[in-house]
Amino acid sequence: MDCKPVQLPYQQTGYFSKIIIDYLKGDEKLSPFYAHEVSVDGIKAAIAERKQFPTNRKLLVDQLQSQYAGVEPNEKVQQHIQQLHGENTFTITTAHQPNIFTGHLYFVYKILHAIKLAAELKQHLPELNFVPVFYMGSEDADLDELGHIFLFGERYEWKTTQKGAVGRMKVDKALLQLMDSISGQLLVFQFGKEIIELLKACYVEGSTIETATFKLINSLFGDYGLVVLLPDNATLKRSFIPIVEKEFATGFSHNAVQETVKSFPPEYKVQAAGREINLFYLKDDLRERIEEIDPGRFRVHGSDIVFDDQSLKDEIDKYPERFSANVILRPLYQEMILPNIAFIGGGGEIAYWLELKKVFDDVSIPFPVLVLRNSFLIVDKDQLDKISKLGFDVVDMFKKNEALLKALVERDTTVQLKLDNEKISLSDLYSKIDQIANAVDVTLKRHVESLQKRAIEKLTTLEKKMLKAEKKKFEAQQRQLQKLRTQLFPNNGLQERTENLLPYYAKWGTGFIRSVHENSLALQQVLVILTVG
Repeated sequence: MDCKPVQLPYQQTGYFSKIIIDYLKGDEKLSPFYAHEVSVDGIKAAIAERKQFPTNRKLLVDQLQSQYAGVEPNEKVQQHIQQLHGENTFTITTAHQPNIFTGHLYFVYKILHAIKLAAELKQHLPELNFVPVFYMGSEDADLDELGHIFLFGERYEWKTTQKGAVGRMKVDKALLQLMDSISGQLLVFQFGKEIIELLKACYVEGSTIETATFKLINSLFGDYGLVVLLPDNATLKRSFIPIVEKEFATGFSHNAVQETVKSFPPEYKVQAAGREINLFYLKDDLRERIEEIDPGRFRVHGSDIVFDDQSLKDEIDKYPERFSANVILRPLYQEMILPNIAFIGGGGEIAYWLELKKVFDDVSIPFPVLVLRNSFLIVDKDQLDKISKLGFDVVDMFKKNEALLKALVERDTTVQLKLDNEKISLSDLYSKIDQIANAVDVTLKRHVESLQKRAIEKLTTLEKKMLKAEKKKFEAQQRQLQKLRTQLFPNNGLQERTENLLPYYAKWGTGFIRSVHENSLALQQVLVILTVG
């Protein structure tokens, strides 16, 4: 798959929030809310801090080896797992929920970013080892978000009656039928059969979504040495018990977030305010928040499960896997069990991590370098040809439809649409009128200025009407532009936030993943447009 990359600063795309643009610029207003800058120096500082924190590496490696026992990891993955024993090895982590069939394209982009950053840091710091890790958020219960994909503009949804953590749900007949329904869309392409067979090998009836997603990610990215971590694990969660107990005893995370929110710059939207207790109870098909109903008494919301202090302590000690961190505490669990120095996340993720530094400080867990994940726009040859025929460059496609059409009409029209010279002549005329009126009565000056202003405004209105009338002669180009922008920016957003990997794999096979990997950036923060030849 031949690609030509074009880089575009995020602030020029129009698709990233103010807080992310300011973070990338290093705006001083945000400096109190993170620990290290996005640079090699920032990475070095994160490493120095991480070295002071006692990560249980043996526990981590033992659980990874157990997890991989059934999938025969390739040599590179095995090497990375073994390297985690050593104090000179650190992880580069990205995280996501187990969306069916990988969900949105950015699922792939963030994984490849972690792989690329780990490799580049090895070049900068050859005496150290860096392992790319995908942390699977299997405990998320939002099936509405995780249980659908978009293919060729059409939404395909997994209709199941299962409830609770999506990672613990089972592949059922409804999901197999969904796979069958999308097969016809993909089999017409060169690598369609290959990707469908891979899905069927991973999504086996009766296996959990977590297991299926693990196998799929390992199949797609194992050759790059990506290590997948499944944190919904009783043994790993046992090491998190002190944080869980502190949360129930003091509500420390809520207090820390509320303190941060009060000092947060007012121009930024608060992403995750959290709850008074930022833990869920997770059992069978239940995942509900835990709330304190009286001092020392806790209830699982929407159920009749109630604990007092002692029974809660007993439950945590006996069944640590039943306590699930929400968006506020999940990052602490991740950073506690991994020797991590950099976290790669999307704009929303980075924004809520910026609210968590005090939570980390309160339990003395090192805060990683926050790296905005890579973004790509994929443009195929047919789309590129159409853009060129319309007289535009691929970067122009980031402009809104109205701006593009206006530029096209003003460029290609054969009639005059601007009245700039006429406005100059009008100004000259009113200058003369002003002199005449001034000679009669100086107080008339303001009246003349008002007349001139209204006359200019009327000419400006006329220009707009002339442009609107002329646009009707360019209806064919307008339709072409609209179609192109709908393809490149579905739902008026970035392609990666709607579209799924499957059609791209079906067209280009592993060449698509390889090309994205080759053009992925490490610490440089810009959007990459990949034009496919």
